[in-house]
Amino acid sequence: VFLQDQFDNLDKHTQWGIDFLEKYAKFVKERIEIEQNYAKQLRNLVKKYCPKRSPKDEEPRFTSCIAFFNILNELNDYAGQREVVAEEMGHRVYGELMRYSHDLKTERKMHLQEGRKAQQYLDMCWKQMDNSKKKFERECREAEKAQQSYERLDNDTNATKADVEKAKQQLNLRTHMADENKNEYAAQLQNFNGEQHKHYYIVIPQIYKQLQEMDERRTIKLSECYRGFADSERKVIPIISKCLEGMILAAKSVDEHRDSQLVIDCFKSGFEPPGDFPFEDYSQNIYRTISDGTISTPKQEGMRIDSKTTVGKAKGKLWLFGKKPKPQSPPLTPTSLYTSSTPNGSQYPIFSIEPVHYCMSDIKTGKPRIPSFRSLKRGYFCLQGPALEDFSHLPPEQRRKKLQQRIDELNRELQKETDQKDALIKMKDVYEKNPQMGDPSSLQPKLTETMSNMDRLRMEIHKNEAWLSEVEGKVATRSDRRHSSDINHLVTQGRESPEGSYTDDANQEVRSPPQQHAHPNEFDDEFEDDDPLPAIGHCKAIYPFDGHNEGTLAMKEGEVLYIIEEDKGDGWTRARRHNGEEGYVPTSYIDVTLEKNSKGA
Repeated sequence: VFLQDQFDNLDKHTQWGIDFLEKYAKFVKERIEIEQNYAKQLRNLVKKYCPKRSPKDEEPRFTSCIAFFNILNELNDYAGQREVVAEEMGHRVYGELMRYSHDLKTERKMHLQEGRKAQQYLDMCWKQMDNSKKKFERECREAEKAQQSYERLDNDTNATKADVEKAKQQLNLRTHMADENKNEYAAQLQNFNGEQHKHYYIVIPQIYKQLQEMDERRTIKLSECYRGFADSERKVIPIISKCLEGMILAAKSVDEHRDSQLVIDCFKSGFEPPGDFPFEDYSQNIYRTISDGTISTPKQEGMRIDSKTTVGKAKGKLWLFGKKPKPQSPPLTPTSLYTSSTPNGSQYPIFSIEPVHYCMSDIKTGKPRIPSFRSLKRGYFCLQGPALEDFSHLPPEQRRKKLQQRIDELNRELQKETDQKDALIKMKDVYEKNPQMGDPSSLQPKLTETMSNMDRLRMEIHKNEAWLSEVEGKVATRSDRRHSSDINHLVTQGRESPEGSYTDDANQEVRSPPQQHAHPNEFDDEFEDDDPLPAIGHCKAIYPFDGHNEGTLAMKEGEVLYIIEEDKGDGWTRARRHNGEEGYVPTSYIDVTLEKNSKGA
């Protein structure tokens, strides 16, 4: 197909191709902006809903919350992949299109200029040929006129010979000029035909071929950009699939039973539920005998005393917090209680007027009962104020957890200080063996500071372990009390104390201090034992110890002390002076010598 005469149309087509290329580049640019905005909005969404917790925040880590946080992380990775898509499209597609469009415009402009120059040269050749043709035509007409003039004078008898000769010379001149113009016209015509053939068969086809190759390369480039546009998306599909799989795994990791257990562990207080309200028998005044001033029991024979008829049984159940208050009044004398016999020989208790009167008045004037555990808990936490060092403001179970966490943290710190001390000792040994490496005495202040920190941490651990033992002992005591509640529920006389023991003191509304043999799990102060512990050995102080903290024993270097309790693994040994003063000293500060067979004794 020859398009020699379609130069302008090809000019328009190539311009349309470049415009279409730039139009697609604009489309890719807008797609990149969409991807970037989408990724930005996803990251802002993740940032908005990510938990903002301080390092000390200890809120329960529910599986549903953990799964949601994992989904947020996967979504953040997904947003990153959208950014990768935008970056790949911008570099591989949009950037390449803009660069190629610039090169394409430059190449098209060059080819069109070459085509216009060839056309201008052909037009110039045609003008030269046309001028020579016109000149030859004019000279031929002049020669014909000269021929006619000569023939007329030659046939005229009246014309002179000179006129005829002059007309003949004019004819020869015009004929000669016509021949020259004829030759010039033939040469120009031949030249024009050659240039025209060259223009339409060589120059223009070559330019058109270059334009065709340029347009085909533009089409190929568009095809490559289409493929790159899709490949940019396809490359991230595996990673996006992993993100989606991570979301699915996060959803499968939700465990409702574990979340429920976390709630239970978080809010478990360890308090004992309130006991049953006892039956308070106000009918005893009806059977008061006037003759002896006593109140007898009902006359029905074989009547049993219900386990819930004891007055003031539940008073002890109300002591849920703090220490047990001391009794305010001494117990009644045994003479205040009498027994009486029924006709069939059975005995039943008879109360004197004074204790019964006191019990009844105490019921009327005593402190009101706490309505419920819910109201008690609500009011208790509102009145406690700031947190205490021993966490006594918390419920027993929560207090135990807090103390255990603090003990674990102190143990970790103690381990760090121990490692640092070992490293300093090794470094000191190296300095002593190689003085050129450093002064051993320069490490002594740091070593002393480290050992002081270790002593402080051991004391803190010992103090918190004592509080933990107290909490665990109280929890165990409450558990034992619950198991034995059915046995201690039946009361035959007097009133029941909160600890499950019985007292015949009608004024006693509070629990008495528990005996050590009654509840071995309850915490006792180690420094208030009635009988001193036997010595199991002796020790000599290697270093001085100030013993400023409570429960510690100060000692001087070289002082000899009795050992009454070995180190239980916490770094402290219990010792006693000759004057009977006892306390704990650091095991690393003393040289211990144990007596034979002392442990068994």
